Amino acid sequence: MSSSGASISEYITTKRPHSKEYAPSHVETYQPDEDIFAAAERYTRYPNRWSKIREYIREPAAEFFGVMIIIIFGTGVDCQVVLSGNSAVASSSKGDYLSINFGWAIGTALGVWLSGGISGGHLNPAVTIAFAAFRDFPWRKVPVYIFAQLMGGVCGAGIIYANYIHAIDLFEGGRHIRTTPGTAGLFSTYAADYMTSVSCFFDEFLGTAILLLVVCAITDKRNGPPPAGLVPLVLFLTILGIGASLGFQTGYAINPARDLGPRLLTSMVGYGSAVYTYRNHYWIWCPIIGPIVGALVGVFIYDTFFFVGSESIINRPNANARRAHQRAVSAERQKPIAGTEEV
Repeated sequence: MSSSGASISEYITTKRPHSKEYAPSHVETYQPDEDIFAAAERYTRYPNRWSKIREYIREPAAEFFGVMIIIIFGTGVDCQVVLSGNSAVASSSKGDYLSINFGWAIGTALGVWLSGGISGGHLNPAVTIAFAAFRDFPWRKVPVYIFAQLMGGVCGAGIIYANYIHAIDLFEGGRHIRTTPGTAGLFSTYAADYMTSVSCFFDEFLGTAILLLVVCAITDKRNGPPPAGLVPLVLFLTILGIGASLGFQTGYAINPARDLGPRLLTSMVGYGSAVYTYRNHYWIWCPIIGPIVGALVGVFIYDTFFFVGSESIINRPNANARRAHQRAVSAERQKPIAGTEEV
């Protein structure tokens, strides 16, 4: 302990007004060292006006920048690999399909690393909706989270579009030529031609259900979760595995914000309404509805067969347990959604 700390302790314990060692007359005239009060500085969460504003926007901002990082790395690697395959852009290809898998996995890990301790690192409307439906994430936060995630996708895609616009011009044949799927597929997902509508939906459903099973497992303290700080690594492996095993046919959106955010951007920069009308409005029922349904089913399966914590609606006490004032104990290693415990 520092000397100033010792002085404070001594002053508090031996020089207080009711101490026998100090008579009231002495207390009236006693002037403690200024250093003592300087060391006894008080702390506050709000040292200035901006700190109060920041308190309200921290979680949405974390979701926004987390998704933006995912899109920057993900669509960035798409552009680099595909565009470099054109001899007008590069002398040789700068990557392959595995490079794309790694790019999206790295983007996801870094995005979660940035946002996990602040917002819970959802970075995915399907995750947000699933945890609101089955766990204790408040529904009042759902619209704010989803809006922040979508805007993060728009901004991330805009940054990459600006970065690769000249390469896209060379690839397409001109500034005013933009094709769908064509280079629109560098930003959003478009299924392989041989895929039926049912197959497309199932592909996205399956990948997202697996993702949520893993997310539930790594936040369950009764199921061997990874050490603190290693959740992004687990998600890196998960996204890498989903991409390498299930990603080819539909582009493994498994995240409505990852697809819709960049799709909004492409519709604004010259690709037009074709990004929405493709395959009878593919954009809504495959990369949006498919992941949401898959996330709900993934959490339902995990909570039904494995999770024993009170956070899940599956484990809510029945009438007999309520009469006995009994409930399940908390079983999450840490709240997967930041701030829930304060609601």
